[in-house]
Amino acid sequence: MLTKEQAADIFDRIRRFSSADEVEAIFTGSHFALTRFANNTVHQNVEEENSIVSIRTNFAGRTARATVNQFDDESLQRAVTASENLAKVQEPDPDLLPMPTADEANAAGEGARSTRFFEETASITPADRAEVVKRVVSVAGKHKLTTAGIYSNSESGEGIFNSRGLANWHQQTLAEISITMLAEDSSGWQKLNSPDVRNLDPARLAETAAQKAVESAHPREILPGKYTVILEPAAVLDIVGFMFWDYSGVAILDQRSFLNDRIGTKLFGENINIWDDAAHRLQAGSPFDGEGVRRQRVQLVENGVVKRVVYARGTAQKMKNSAYAGKVGPIAPTGHGFPLPNEMGEMPLNIVFEVPDKVFGGPEKPKSVQEMIASTERGVLVTRLWYIREVDPYEKIVTGMTRDGTFLVENGKVQCGLRNFRFNESLISMLSNVEAMSVPVRASGEESFDMVVPAMKVKEFNFTEATKF
Repeated sequence: MLTKEQAADIFDRIRRFSSADEVEAIFTGSHFALTRFANNTVHQNVEEENSIVSIRTNFAGRTARATVNQFDDESLQRAVTASENLAKVQEPDPDLLPMPTADEANAAGEGARSTRFFEETASITPADRAEVVKRVVSVAGKHKLTTAGIYSNSESGEGIFNSRGLANWHQQTLAEISITMLAEDSSGWQKLNSPDVRNLDPARLAETAAQKAVESAHPREILPGKYTVILEPAAVLDIVGFMFWDYSGVAILDQRSFLNDRIGTKLFGENINIWDDAAHRLQAGSPFDGEGVRRQRVQLVENGVVKRVVYARGTAQKMKNSAYAGKVGPIAPTGHGFPLPNEMGEMPLNIVFEVPDKVFGGPEKPKSVQEMIASTERGVLVTRLWYIREVDPYEKIVTGMTRDGTFLVENGKVQCGLRNFRFNESLISMLSNVEAMSVPVRASGEESFDMVVPAMKVKEFNFTEATKF
């Protein structure tokens, strides 16, 4: 694993090898280890360590990038030459800004951030992971189930240096566990990750997944239609994740965002408040973006009203000079850009849903999933969603299926397992029909990036057909 000091030394050599007007180097490195299990036994153990540097050179608006994972002088010089040769044959980009100085990139301040590196996570051994799998398999055996999944841990570092004095560095760890429990005609699933392995409780996750598999056995089939649904946090994460590419200045300029002509309007229910907050205690990831600019805390939605989108430096400059300037709320770099050059611009990647104390003029306390179930006369409890695809980009209609624990709720109780459903649902409609939310948690899924989201009780969720499993 590279240290910041080692990366700084490598960058000094890169600068000596380059004749470009400006030079930037993005370092990424990780030590990743994973234990995979299936059919109640470990069947794979892998470990990888690698570090790379991506070098961007700029000649009067002509810019390009080349990447290398060997740091001897010959390899670095070859990568610098490749970047420069590519840059020199590009058309000049009139919108390309000079690389940020350290003062410009760090103008937002460091902010209060929780520790993201934990030695307990970094030091997990293969034997430690095998012992966790053993406990998961024990739970499966107790319930006469078959289990499969992964348990991994990693430590990583990333940094960005440029010839204008910028030198930012971030280091973190991450532990992750995913557990599927399989029965003859049912299944259950749980997944969680955290920078601090002590926040994971594999035995509890295994018991929850096993309980879902047992209780959803011999599933019934009910007619498709619009139901009240209780979406557990993983299901919420995977479905709402499909809208956050649109919270981008470039998406607005390209007229491919569902927020075009909607910023400043009440698009969702009054109980929907969404932030992008890299410093939130449950978040992970770098505090700076692909240009090294510090990520700011940005409120995207307030009481259902879309307030703004996020910006890279260049996008903010283009937006200020565009016909949209008076229609999109505040315009300023927010520290959400991807490494240049790119076509996507920026995206909020540290989503946090905030449950208000009061909505609709009255008190509203967060509700647990059990309280949501108890208040439901007839509905469907959903553990997770998968195979989600976009149907209508502007109305944000998505389709997908339920999976690994779908239940019928009647008279305030879970009655039985259900055959899975396909759904067609507008995210605008869904986030306008939220009747209750739990305390937000760090959630993990398979279709989107990790977020801090609540469970949600949603009325009139549209199931279009039942499956055969």
